[in-house]
Amino acid sequence: MDKTALFLFDVVAKVKGTIVGYLGKIAKCNNFSEEGKLRFVLDGKSVGYVREEFVAYLLKSNLFVEDSGTLTIAPKYQTRGQREKALDSFAQEALRDGITNIFMQEPYPVLEDINSEPICLADRSISTLLGLISFGQLLNGYVKSEDGMKMWIGRRSHSRGYEAGKLDHIVAGGLPYGISLEDNLVKECYEEAGMSRELALKAVPVGVVSYKHEYDLGGKQDIIYCYDLELPKSFIPQCKDGEVEEFYLLDIKEVANIVKNSDEFKLNCNLVIIDFLLRHGYLKPEEKDYIDIARGLRR
Repeated sequence: MDKTALFLFDVVAKVKGTIVGYLGKIAKCNNFSEEGKLRFVLDGKSVGYVREEFVAYLLKSNLFVEDSGTLTIAPKYQTRGQREKALDSFAQEALRDGITNIFMQEPYPVLEDINSEPICLADRSISTLLGLISFGQLLNGYVKSEDGMKMWIGRRSHSRGYEAGKLDHIVAGGLPYGISLEDNLVKECYEEAGMSRELALKAVPVGVVSYKHEYDLGGKQDIIYCYDLELPKSFIPQCKDGEVEEFYLLDIKEVANIVKNSDEFKLNCNLVIIDFLLRHGYLKPEEKDYIDIARGLRR
């Protein structure tokens, strides 16, 4: 039995007890609730949510204060620069205290909504704790072969803190503030799959998926920019940053089956692959709940 066959056998063996069905995966991604949270407000604008279990920790830092049932930054931090410096210090303190497991040095915008200008920036490591709107990029890397369409899939390193060991897209990453979509995609394509800039720039933007999910540290809205890239048959991905420990080239029908009937994929990958299946006609209008599936990808 070859490596791919062994991998698929292992997936099938893990199916029991999983959330199955395309709608099930969409629902699992959209399990956000405002219950048990305080709104995080800046300059009178709602920019996030904080779980009640973490409120005391935030207040202890003296950076945050409670105001009429909401959380905000203490009045002494008035300017954008003051707030960003204080939030950076808080992110490092949260790492030292074991609240988070990394200080990422990737600035994320603090936004009222997806179209507003940033009020300030905060390190990505505390974006979930504060319930901030976050952005990312995922790329569907596929190959057209004599046997039909195949997709390159990565296995996340077992040393990764978040969803370690899960299946992932060939390229997937967050989108920090201050870098263009194109430049960030080129960077991620090289770091995660060893792609040249020339090859990465052939990726086609195909839209977004969005969802509101409850993570270990809190709930937030995620907006994912999606890309399709037809890869040469000769291309073999090589991870440069240690985030992926193995790659598989799988038939698209096998990928669809894994999404539908197992929990092997990193959670948001399921939605991006479902979107791919819809756009490329592998998920037909006759599919049960077809319209709800299509609508559910953009909440």
